[in-house]
Amino acid sequence: MTTSLPSAVFKAYDIRGIVPAQLNPDFARLLGRALAIQAREQNVLELVIGFDGRLSSPDLADALHEGVNLEGVDTVDIGMVPTPLVYFTAYAHGSGSGVAITGSHNPPDYNGFKMMMAGRTLYGPDIQALQGLMEKLATLPPTAAEPGRRRKRDVVPEYIERIAGDLKLQRPMKVALDCGNGVGGVLAEQLFRAIGCEVDTLYCDVDGSFPNHHPDPADPKNLQDLIRHVMTTDCELGLAFDGDADRVGVVTRSGQIIWPDRQLILCAQDVLSREPGATIIFDVKCSRHVARSVRAAGGTPLMWQTGHSLIKAKLAETGAPLAGEMSGHIFFKERWFGFDDGLYTGARLLEILSRHDDPSAVLEALPQDISTPELKIEMQEGEPHELIAILQKEGRFPTADELITIDGVRAEYPDGFGLARPSNTTPVIVLRFEAESEAALERIKQEFRQALTQLKPDIALPF
Repeated sequence: MTTSLPSAVFKAYDIRGIVPAQLNPDFARLLGRALAIQAREQNVLELVIGFDGRLSSPDLADALHEGVNLEGVDTVDIGMVPTPLVYFTAYAHGSGSGVAITGSHNPPDYNGFKMMMAGRTLYGPDIQALQGLMEKLATLPPTAAEPGRRRKRDVVPEYIERIAGDLKLQRPMKVALDCGNGVGGVLAEQLFRAIGCEVDTLYCDVDGSFPNHHPDPADPKNLQDLIRHVMTTDCELGLAFDGDADRVGVVTRSGQIIWPDRQLILCAQDVLSREPGATIIFDVKCSRHVARSVRAAGGTPLMWQTGHSLIKAKLAETGAPLAGEMSGHIFFKERWFGFDDGLYTGARLLEILSRHDDPSAVLEALPQDISTPELKIEMQEGEPHELIAILQKEGRFPTADELITIDGVRAEYPDGFGLARPSNTTPVIVLRFEAESEAALERIKQEFRQALTQLKPDIALPF
């Protein structure tokens, strides 16, 4: 006999849902048991568990520890920390296995679980397998001969010491940090002071109700307070972190937002100065200037599918020293462990920028075209993947030089690109357009308009 779990929470890259209707301590306990059984099968002896600042996180964490321990596997309790510290602890001290309890940038009533086992992020089929195992275990007693142990560990000092010991600013810098009341506030100020910064802080007290603005630097409206602060003080630039601090947003003194694909260009140029010819990975949503800049710096650009789990897997497969995606996840393998860490990325950016007298000018000089934000076509469950599969086979893009179909359809033109891909987390098609001029942008949009309406005449396009 099996029990039914809310299948909607088992996403492509993690587990995420509404508390307590979908995710609650009973769910977390069951998940802990399933993960422990998988751990035992892979000879993993302990799991690192940390949680974000959401109001529901401590209870979910306690239940998760309990479930893992029930099945005979030990847990390392690192408390309320940014998600990257779970990865750091798992890589630096353990078997590369752990769980971060976080709702990331979702609304306050959401939470979730990001999981890794034996050095590999769990995604796609792994998460479906977990669902099946949890449903079986729901009616069975624990099988371990004796329970595992839970021990506490404070990893914040070591994380800060490790970064500050490796990272050197050429000169002191003054920066503003906006944690959006997310869990980055636990250590952001301390970390950036340790690497040689003077720091102004905005919303660095952890508050899971997010009273000031949503902790998502991908949305320009969430960066307005930081922009105002940087423009009206002597800060050289501003860094904003998402809810679990695995992504960073950057703003300059003139108020310009430096999107993650431009941040990646700067990081790639720096890494390639030490690792000439290396592969730099980026996702299909990134600007075409990423590939151009990587080639110009002597590197090998590699475009890949969107999704932090997929990018991490490609990074491990290729041995590339750096990867990044438009959503803001940037992964340094050179001098670091290859996981996405907004705090570390912010520190590496400052290390590069501290060599210059005017960091904002350096950032604003990075190449960019005119581009749209992410545009979304809302559809019924299953429809986006079906339509994109047909678009890949039958779509007509008469003036495109090349069609890239590793993740949706990306049409490359001499003067820009267009992208349509199915989201792996919600039933939408995501579109993005970029071009050298407004006229080119409109022409590329028109080709996508025609290609999509030819296949689905009643489609409601947002552009």
